[in-house]
Amino acid sequence: MRARVAVVGAGWAGLAAAVQAAANGDVVTLFEMAGHAGGRARSVALDTRWLDNGQHILIGAYTETLRLMRLVGVDPARVLQRRPLELLYPDGSGLRLPRAPVYLAFAWAVARVRGWTWAQRGSLLIHAVGWLRSGMRNPGVDTVAQLCAKMPDRVRADLIDPLCIAALNTPSAQASATVFLRVLADALFGRPGSSDLLLPTAGLSHLLPLPALDWLFDNGAAVRLGRRVQSIERGTGDDWLVDGESFDSVVLACSAVEAARITARLNPAWSAQAAALRYEPIATVYLRRREHPLPSPMVALRSTAQEPAQFAFDLELLGQHAGLVAFVVSGARDWLDRGLPDLAATVQCQAGRVLPASFDASPAVVHVAMERRATFACVPALTRPPMTIAPALLAAGDYVEGPYPATIEGSVRAGVRAAGCTRTHRR
Repeated sequence: MRARVAVVGAGWAGLAAAVQAAANGDVVTLFEMAGHAGGRARSVALDTRWLDNGQHILIGAYTETLRLMRLVGVDPARVLQRRPLELLYPDGSGLRLPRAPVYLAFAWAVARVRGWTWAQRGSLLIHAVGWLRSGMRNPGVDTVAQLCAKMPDRVRADLIDPLCIAALNTPSAQASATVFLRVLADALFGRPGSSDLLLPTAGLSHLLPLPALDWLFDNGAAVRLGRRVQSIERGTGDDWLVDGESFDSVVLACSAVEAARITARLNPAWSAQAAALRYEPIATVYLRRREHPLPSPMVALRSTAQEPAQFAFDLELLGQHAGLVAFVVSGARDWLDRGLPDLAATVQCQAGRVLPASFDASPAVVHVAMERRATFACVPALTRPPMTIAPALLAAGDYVEGPYPATIEGSVRAGVRAAGCTRTHRR
């Protein structure tokens, strides 16, 4: 008999769980409290255009995400611009990996970083070789800052801090060294192409959320948008009741906050773990530039308290919105209290100072997006809730126990993994 599977939440984890479960032959019902799919990585309507609720990038190591996109009929080559990893600043300095075998590419790129002394380049290479020789295992420190404490300040500022904030959305002084090394192992030193940047050339909703919904409809799944699940409880047998409706298995793929609410009586210990997570926000400020484009689709920026954005994305160069540039402020906790107008004004000034060819002193602000719970704070010794809440009741999300930080790939892998586990509960 085909298993009846309920998936609660239509973010990327929930969509991955629903699509994979349906592909496995399960009868799927997808619940989503919002009127749309995509969760924290989606497109939103703004006047006459659709803008993403935050600027996201993928990388070549996102193998499960790319596989799932193909499964629902999306050709990654049509919606993603693949580029070798580059962290280049407006003055042309920074790191750019060539097309070459992984270790050779990294060594070549470090040797050619503009603006660094040979001592600075050598320090990074020595650290990298040491990490590789130890199997990319943590040598016994807590934070990324401690891991890289002996590196020159320029190396940490130009490379380590931007990589850390981009990957973990947690400042290096608080970010987990163990998770950071795992990310480097799989991305920077993984299989060829793993470190490639995959920059969206279409809105985030077109990468997976909308195609996944269409695929689910076409494959007989029931999709219930605008339906907030109020309760999950045991049925009379081995089944689960989702608001009174019986299912063989349930995948709880909503936010950790919502999952903690639903499971408070079912599994208080699991609920407490989920509720204890702390979060880092991400803000995106969309500015209108002059006719002169940025030097490349993605430009790294040296971030300070007065210049908070770490990256700028020229959306016209990505085939999206003419004249719009998205400035990303990761780890934006301080700006929650200061407010979005203050953030927008500060980024306006930053744009005019660091990219004067593209912006005047006060460029027009088109939109400001603040994702308050963009990612969990990826701190040392963090205890994340496990996938299994109870028999046949599973959790899926980027916050669930695993080796990766809160990323799109982490969400997708968690959803696919949970969908695979529902097969063990078939009647």
